[in-house]
Amino acid sequence: MRKLLLLFVATGIFCQAQGQSSLYQTGLERQIDDAYELFDKHQYSASKLEFEKLKEASLSPSQQIDVDFYHAVSALRLDNPDGPSLVAKIIMDYPNDPKANEAAFLMGDYYFDKRHYKKSIEAYNLVNVDVVTFEQRSKVYFKTGYAYFQLKDYANAARYFDPVKKMQTSYTGDGYYYGGYVALEQNKYDQAIADFKQADRYPEYQSKVPYMLSELYYRQEQYDELIAYATPITQSRGNLDRKEGIYLLLAEAYFEKRDFTNAATYYDAATKAGKGDMTREQMYKAGVAQFKVNQYEKATDYFKQVALEKDKLGQVSSYYLGHAYLQLNNPQYAVTSFSTAYKSDYDPAIKEEALFNYAKLSLERGGFQEAINALDSYLANYPNGPHVGEVETLLSDALINTNNYLRAIQHIEGMSNRSPAIRAAYQKVTYYQGLTYYRNKQYNQAITYFDKSITYPVDKEIVHEAFYRKGEAFAAKEDLKGAITAYEQVMNMRLTSLDPALIKSHYGLGYAYFNTQEYAKAERQFKSYTDKIKKVSNVQSYYDDALIRLGDCYYIQKKFDPALSTFHLAISERNPSSDYAHYMAGVVLNFQNRNREAVAELDRAISQYPNSRFRDDIIFQKAQINMEESNYAAAREGYSNLINKSPNSPFVPYALEGRAIASYSLKNYDQTINDYKKILDRYPNADNANAALVGLQEALTLQGRSGEFSNYLSDYKNSNPGNESVQGVEYEAAKNLFFGQSYQQAIRAFQTYLSNYPNSAQKQEATYFIGDAYLRLEQEEKALETFYQLEKMGASSQRAKAIQRIAEIEFNRKNYQQAIPYFITSTKVARDRIEQYEANKGLMMAYYETGKYDSADFYANKVIELGDVTADAKSNAQLIKAKSLLKTGKNADAQDELMALVNESGSIQGAEALFLLAESFRKAENFSQSNETIFSFSEKYAVYDYWYGKCFVLLAKNYKSLNENFQAKATLESVIENSANDQVIKEAKAELSTLP
Repeated sequence: MRKLLLLFVATGIFCQAQGQSSLYQTGLERQIDDAYELFDKHQYSASKLEFEKLKEASLSPSQQIDVDFYHAVSALRLDNPDGPSLVAKIIMDYPNDPKANEAAFLMGDYYFDKRHYKKSIEAYNLVNVDVVTFEQRSKVYFKTGYAYFQLKDYANAARYFDPVKKMQTSYTGDGYYYGGYVALEQNKYDQAIADFKQADRYPEYQSKVPYMLSELYYRQEQYDELIAYATPITQSRGNLDRKEGIYLLLAEAYFEKRDFTNAATYYDAATKAGKGDMTREQMYKAGVAQFKVNQYEKATDYFKQVALEKDKLGQVSSYYLGHAYLQLNNPQYAVTSFSTAYKSDYDPAIKEEALFNYAKLSLERGGFQEAINALDSYLANYPNGPHVGEVETLLSDALINTNNYLRAIQHIEGMSNRSPAIRAAYQKVTYYQGLTYYRNKQYNQAITYFDKSITYPVDKEIVHEAFYRKGEAFAAKEDLKGAITAYEQVMNMRLTSLDPALIKSHYGLGYAYFNTQEYAKAERQFKSYTDKIKKVSNVQSYYDDALIRLGDCYYIQKKFDPALSTFHLAISERNPSSDYAHYMAGVVLNFQNRNREAVAELDRAISQYPNSRFRDDIIFQKAQINMEESNYAAAREGYSNLINKSPNSPFVPYALEGRAIASYSLKNYDQTINDYKKILDRYPNADNANAALVGLQEALTLQGRSGEFSNYLSDYKNSNPGNESVQGVEYEAAKNLFFGQSYQQAIRAFQTYLSNYPNSAQKQEATYFIGDAYLRLEQEEKALETFYQLEKMGASSQRAKAIQRIAEIEFNRKNYQQAIPYFITSTKVARDRIEQYEANKGLMMAYYETGKYDSADFYANKVIELGDVTADAKSNAQLIKAKSLLKTGKNADAQDELMALVNESGSIQGAEALFLLAESFRKAENFSQSNETIFSFSEKYAVYDYWYGKCFVLLAKNYKSLNENFQAKATLESVIENSANDQVIKEAKAELSTLP
C-alpha cells in the first residue's frame, strides 16, 4: 500500500530494509516497520501515534525524514487541523529531499479535493515537474489548470491546459475538453471548436462534447452548421449529456431560420426531455412556433408561463395567448388574456388591439358591462383608431343587453344624440332597473324608473308592463290611490283581452278596490281575472286566491247565490283555501235561511280541516246557527268547545255571551251568571260588555241575587265612563298624528288618552299604536315592552298583531329561540296570506339561524306554497331551503334548488345562490363545472357587487386548483381593479398573495 503513496521514491530502499533480516525481528526497525504497516492499512490514527513516538528515537537522517513525512501524511489523511502545517513543514525542512516534492504534490491534491483551489495552486507550484514522470507532470498541469478554471481565471487555466493537450497522457482528453471550455468562455470560438472536436475522440467526452459544439455553432449564428452537426448525433448517440439542451439549440436555430415546423418539434422535444431550464424568451419563442403551426394547446402551455410577468414579453405573450384560446374555443380564458394584454403599456399597438379584442369578446360572451367599459375606453383613448366605427355599433348592442342598468342609464343620459336603437335600449334598461328596485322593496325608486321607461314608448309591451309594475309598487307601499291610477291606465290602453299586463292588472286592481271597500268594482276585476287567467299559460296564476276574493265580493254585496256558487266552485276545484270556502258557504247558506245545509258545510270544514286557521270562525258560526235554530244544547257545546280550546281567540267574549244565552234558555242560570261575569271581569272593554251587564242583571234577578249586581254596575261604569264624544275626539286626534307620521307626538297623545280613559274599549288598539310608533322610531326596546304588555291583555285582533311584532323584534335582536314560539302562535292566528307569509318566513329564518335545518326547510316550503306574496318571497325561501339542504349534506337536492333559483331569479338571492352553487361544485373538486356555472350566469348579477366579486374570487381559486396560475392572477387583478366592495378586494388580495 505504501508504494502507492510514494510517487517519487524508488523502491530500492525498501528492498534494502527487507534484506536486513537479522534486525527485523527486534529493535527500532521493527517499530518503524509496524508504523508503516499501520499506515498501509489506512489506520492513520494509530500510525500517526506510532510515528510521533518514533520522533523521540535516535534515527538516521533518512529515517528522520521518513518518520516526519509519514507522521505528517497520517495527520493529513485524518484531516487533523495540524495536517496541512505538518506537510508544509516537510517541504520547508527538507527542500532538497524527494519527500519535499512528494509532500507538495500531496498538499496540492489535499486542497484540490477540498476545492480550496487557490491553496491547491500554491501547493502544485511547489512541485518540481522536471523530476517527475510525464504522466505525473501532465496531472500537475491539468489540476493546476482546472483549479484556475474553477476560479474563472481562464487565461491561466489555458496556459496549463495547453501543454496537457500535447503530452499524449491519460489527461490529454481532459486538456482538450476543458481547453475548449476555456476558449468558449473567452469567446475564442474557433479555438473552442478545434479543442472540442479533439476531445470528441475520447470516449469519456463523446457524451459531453455535442452540447458544447452545438452551443458554439449557435453563438456564432452558424445555424446550418449546428443543424447539420447536431441532428445526426441526437439520433445516433443515446447517452448524450444535456440532450434537452441540444434539442433547445436546434429549436432556436430553426426558429431563427423561421422554420416553425421544425422549431416547434424541437421545442417540444426539449420540453419533454428537459428539466424546465428554458428561459422566458425561449418559452415565448416556443409558444410562437407552436402557434404558427396551429398547435394552439401546446402554444398556451408556453405563453401562460411567460405571461405571468409584467413586462413587454408578458404583454405580447398574453396577446398571443388570447388568440390561441380563441382558436381552442375557450372564450373564457381568451377574454382574461386580452384583458391582461391591454392593461400593459409596453407595446401601444398590442395594447390597442388587445383592448378591441377584449371588448368584442366580452360582448359576444355576454359580459355586457365589461364590454361597455372597454368600448368606452377605446373611444376615449383611440378616437381615430381603425376600429372606431365597429366599436360604436358594438357599444349600442352592449347597452341594450347589459344587466348593470344604472351604468347603462347613466351612459345613455349622457349622450347628446340618441338613436332609435339607443332610445329602445333606454326604455328597456330603465324598466329593468325599476324591477330591480321593486324586488329590493325600494318602491319610490322603482316608480321613478318605470316612469322613465314610459317616456320612450318604443316597445308597447314594455309600456304595458311598466304601468302594471307601477301599480304593483304603489300597492306594495300601501298607496292604493296611486295603485288604482296606474292599473286603470293599463285598462285604458285598449289591449287585447288576453294581454299579460292586462290580466295581471285585473288582479292587482281587484285587490286595490277590495282594500278600499269598493266591492262592486273589485268584483268586476276579480271576475275578469278568473275568467281570463285560465286561457293563458305565460302568466303566473293567482286564480285560486282571486276566486276566493270574488266570492267575498259577492257575499259583502249580499249577492248570495253567486257567492255560494263561487265558494262551491273553489271547493270542487280543491282550492288551497277550501276550508275558508266551506266556512263562507255556511255563512251564505245561513243568510239564505238554509241552516241545515249551512251546518253541513261547517261540519265538513271542521272534519276535513282540523287545523284550519278559520277553526274558531267555523265553530262560532255553527254555534250561532244552532242558537238561531233553538238548538241550545248544541249551541252551548259549540261555544264551550271554542272557549276551552282557543282561550286567546278574539271570539271568546262573544262565545261567552252566546253560551250564557244558551244556558239561560236551558234555565241553567248559574252558568249564565258565570259567563256574564267572565265577560265583565276579563273583557270589560269588549263590544258586548254592555249586553253582558244587561243579561247579568236579568239572570241575577231571576235567581233572587239582585244585590250582587251593584258591584258589576259600578265596575262597568268605571270601565266605560261617560262623555263619549270627547273621548272619541281625543282618540281620533291621536290616530291622526300616527297616520301623519308624527310618531313621537302620537305616542304622547295615546298615553294621555289611556291615562284619561284607562278602561276604554280602545285600550288594546291604542296600546298597539304606541308600540308600532316606537318601532317606526327605531326604539325597539320600548316597542317590545309595549307589545309584551298588549300580549298579556287577552284576546283581540291587536294582540295577534302584537305577537307577530314581538317575534319580529326578538328575531332582529338575534333572540331566535325566544322568537320562535311567537312566530308559531302567529301562524295559528294569521287571517290572510300576508300574515301567513310573515309568520312562516320568521319561522324559516329563525330555525335556520338556530341550526334546525330540517325545520327551516319545512317552513321554506310553506313560504313557497304561498307564492309571490312579496317580490322576493319565493326566492328568499328557495335560498334558505337550498342552504338548509347543504347544511344537512343533501348536496344534490341543494344544487337542484340553487340551479332553479339561478334560472328563475335575477334577485340578490339568485346572486348568492350562484355563488353557493359554484362553491358546491368546487368542494366536490368539479373545478371546471364550477367555472362554467359562474361564466354562464354571473353577468345578470353584476349589480350585486359583493356576490359578483366573490364569484370571481372563487373562479380564481378554481384556476389555481387547475394549475392555471396566469388565469388566476389575471382574474384576481381584475377583481381588485374593478370591485367596489372592500371585503371582496381584501379577499382577492389575500388570494393573490398565495400565487407563485
